[in-house]
Amino acid sequence: MTTAPAPAPAPAARRTVSSRHRLRNALLTLVTYVLAAAFLFPLVWMFMAAFKTEAEAFAVPPVFAFTPNWDNFARAIPTYLPALKNSLIAALGSTLLAFILGLPAAFALAVYPTRRAQGVLTWMLSTKFMPAVGVIVPLFIIFRNLHLLDTLPGLILMYTTMNLPLVVWMMHSYMTEIPFAIYEAAKVDGASVGQEFFGIALPLSTPGMAATALLCLIFAWNEVFFALNLTSSGAAPLSVFIGEFKTSQGLFWAQLSAAATLTVLPVLIFGWVAQRQLVRGLSFGAVK
Repeated sequence: MTTAPAPAPAPAARRTVSSRHRLRNALLTLVTYVLAAAFLFPLVWMFMAAFKTEAEAFAVPPVFAFTPNWDNFARAIPTYLPALKNSLIAALGSTLLAFILGLPAAFALAVYPTRRAQGVLTWMLSTKFMPAVGVIVPLFIIFRNLHLLDTLPGLILMYTTMNLPLVVWMMHSYMTEIPFAIYEAAKVDGASVGQEFFGIALPLSTPGMAATALLCLIFAWNEVFFALNLTSSGAAPLSVFIGEFKTSQGLFWAQLSAAATLTVLPVLIFGWVAQRQLVRGLSFGAVK
């Protein structure tokens, strides 16, 4: 006995469902714009304050109509450029070193895991749970004895140890998503472990590498606690440079905003250029 097909929805019902979908999409779009405005508001406010005078920056109620001036940037740039060089060297150097050490470890844990692989990953992640203030004294003594205080090699080493667990964990997640059949086919063709690593794992993990590299750069770029305690003037990065605008004479809010604008500008430009790879990398391996 066959059953009759269900009747098609009436035109009025279809219009009702369609209007509900449009209303829901409109509400979601509105919420998205509100959240985006809330996240962007501090950046817009900082950018506006960078072009104000100190009196206008502290004015209550806030001043929205003002004549932009570049005096704050002119005062900040002479000390900004050396700090920018230190930040670029420390961030790029530590990211490169973390990748050199972390990629082979992630590959080994993902493709050739042992019974202790999960324990190794957990141990590496546990190092991120330690509060920085709890280790700064022994780190300071070690850096002093090794003559690494206020040096770029010391800062690169510090940021490498900070980002290495991130590289191993994220790249391990991406590499486990590569079908194992590809490695088996390569082994049948006589590929060595090095050929599997350089010829299969790295090319197929490029989006994940881009996302991981950007996160490492941002973490190293924004880090302030270790930089403040392990550097002074010779290797001080931008995160320490910003703090110079709070002095015993008070807080120079307009100059601080100009310095902060110059500090976030390189990361914003890099993130904008690499946004396609970043989105692919953050979504790659998200769904198993």
